[in-house]
Formats: sequence, structure tokens, C-alpha cells
Amino acid sequence: MKKTWKVIAALLTLVMIFGVSACSGQKAPAASPSAGAPKLKILDTAYAQEDYAICVKKGSTELLDKINTALKGLIDDGTVKKIVDNYINNVPYDLTFQQKTDGLPELKMGTNAAFPPYEFLQGDKIVGIDADIAAAIADKLSMKLVISDMDFDSVIAAVSSGKVDMGMAGMTVTPERQQNVDFSASYATGIQSIIVPGDSKITSIDDLSAEGATYTIGVQQNTTGDIYASDEFGTDRVQQFNNGADAVQALLTGKIDCVIIDNEPAKAFVAANS
Repeated sequence: MKKTWKVIAALLTLVMIFGVSACSGQKAPAASPSAGAPKLKILDTAYAQEDYAICVKKGSTELLDKINTALKGLIDDGTVKKIVDNYINNVPYDLTFQQKTDGLPELKMGTNAAFPPYEFLQGDKIVGIDADIAAAIADKLSMKLVISDMDFDSVIAAVSSGKVDMGMAGMTVTPERQQNVDFSASYATGIQSIIVPGDSKITSIDDLSAEGATYTIGVQQNTTGDIYASDEFGTDRVQQFNNGADAVQALLTGKIDCVIIDNEPAKAFVAANS
């Protein structure tokens, strides 16, 4: 599925629409690079642009209306800039939420905590942009947030079956997903970027699609990066991984030639292995 988005050349910063933090000042973890690991870099041109949203069970109109109302309130009360500055620009902030959640109804959220800075583990706690937005929504709805970590491709199934009330995992709105779940208003615009080794012969997106090109591409399974790359370059050139960190590790060890992933996680992975 070739995208007109590929002509966009300078869209390598996240544009947040909605957000708030229940865990102020928390950042994506940086892993120590292995000895002799090649330096990584992100290509200057973006691969694709997409909207992220919250998914709920098909037909859950009442819950969806509440979520959308809460999201609008979060941008209107000025918390958007705070969450952006906290996670993207490292500007700490402090917001106070309800102190007591005992007896409140639960708002169950499914996510895949391997996608910094949207969601990642800090000790045994799931934190990040999505976790913070969800906490803010729960606060506005006088509910207790309960987050479940699962494989990315299990999130929609968990929502559809009622195991969780909503899914937030840097999830892009696509026609295929809309057949199974309903989506809220978009809360972020993400950019799909390409990570390569510092000395890679891949210098632009065109190198991947050039005649005779055989470069192998790593993706997180069932993400839009996987969908786009498999459709455009063929499944024989795309290697799927359970999460972005596994794909980056394969890139570091020379098993693949590049990784297609959202730009914010891409920046975190590059920084951790520079």
C-alpha cells in the first residue's frame, strides 16, 4: 500500500492532541548498548503518518461518549502541553488526581508495555503517555484505572470480548480495525520512521523500493508498520517481532537491515543504543 505520506520530509516530531500524566516526570528507560554495537540513526524522511486513538467494544456508545468528553476536557484545561513537554521535551510537571479509588468502578485498559514513550515498564508499573492519558480519563470519570499488559495483537481481541473496557497502545485507526472496534477521537498523530545502522547503505525510503533491492525490514507484528511494509515490499522481505525492542536487537546484530516503527519509540531506541 504505497503512501503519499512518503513525500513528507520533515515530520519527525510527535504532535500530541490529547494527554495528561498521573506519573509526572517519568521517562522512557534507556538500555545500555552492548559492546561494539553499531550506532543507529533515523532516516530524515518519514515513512508514514497516522492517527492514534482509543478503541472500545463495538457499539459501546455510552463509554465512547464519556471518553471523548474527557479527552476534550483534557485539551481544554491545558494538560496537553504539559504531557507533551514532560515526555517529549523532558519538562517535569505535577498534576493532582483523586487520592482514593476504593469502591470506585474499574476502567480496564489493555496495552502492550513495550512501546516507549507511549507505554513501558518502570519496575513493575506500566507508565507512559497512554497510561497517563488513561489515568486522567479515569479521574474525570471517577473510576479506578486498571491496566493489563498483553501482546499488541491481543488488545483488540481483549476489547471485543469485554476482557478490558478500552485499548490504548499507540493504536492507529484503520478501516480493518474499525470493523471490530469503535475508536475515540484521535489523541496523537504519529510518524512511522525507519531506523538503520549508522553506516547503512540505506539513505532514503527510495533505497528500499529500488529495483532489485533485497533489504530486510524488521517490524512489530500486526502494527501498521508491519501492515504497510508487508503490503509494499512483500512478506518475504519483512521479519515480524513481538515488540520493537526485539526488532532493534535484530538490527544491532545484523540479522535485518532496518526497522520501521513509530518515531518516538524510534528515538528512544536510537538513544539507548548510540
